[in-house]
Amino acid sequence: KRLAFPRFFFLSNDELLMILSQTKDPTAVQPHMGKCFEGINRVRFSESNDVIEAMLSVEGEVVELDQKVNVNAGDKKGNVEKWLAEVQDSMIDCLTKVTAKSVRAYSKTERTKWVLEWPGQVVISVDNIYWTQEVAAAIDAARLEEYVKVTGQQLTGL
Repeated sequence: KRLAFPRFFFLSNDELLMILSQTKDPTAVQPHMGKCFEGINRVRFSESNDVIEAMLSVEGEVVELDQKVNVNAGDKKGNVEKWLAEVQDSMIDCLTKVTAKSVRAYSKTERTKWVLEWPGQVVISVDNIYWTQEVAAAIDAARLEEYVKVTGQQLTGL
């Protein structure tokens, strides 16, 4: 099972056995999501507990999955490693799209407002993109000292 879904290597043998012994209950994986996926505390299931709709962080952020994952469809039923692999693919696809939207929104939105509108992981990534561009421009223009003041003001604004 670990070879089929390498993130299982982050779990102890006991934790993995607990998940695998409860394959009829997909929600049994909930206590272990944080070990398998950094930044994901839980996933939100549909009322019938057969479709994963969103990812939830410890901080309470919710990221809706564009591609919902039906844990009982086809050969995924009872094969937790298969539907978790699909969750992983859906997560990557979703966060790629959210990050791209956030990159576009950064230049159009006041920074203090922008920071609050996007998931934390996306904010860190996009902020690093713009910070790198701005530092490079400040170095090229020999205005690094001015840029230090700008970043200080940005931090104060948060």
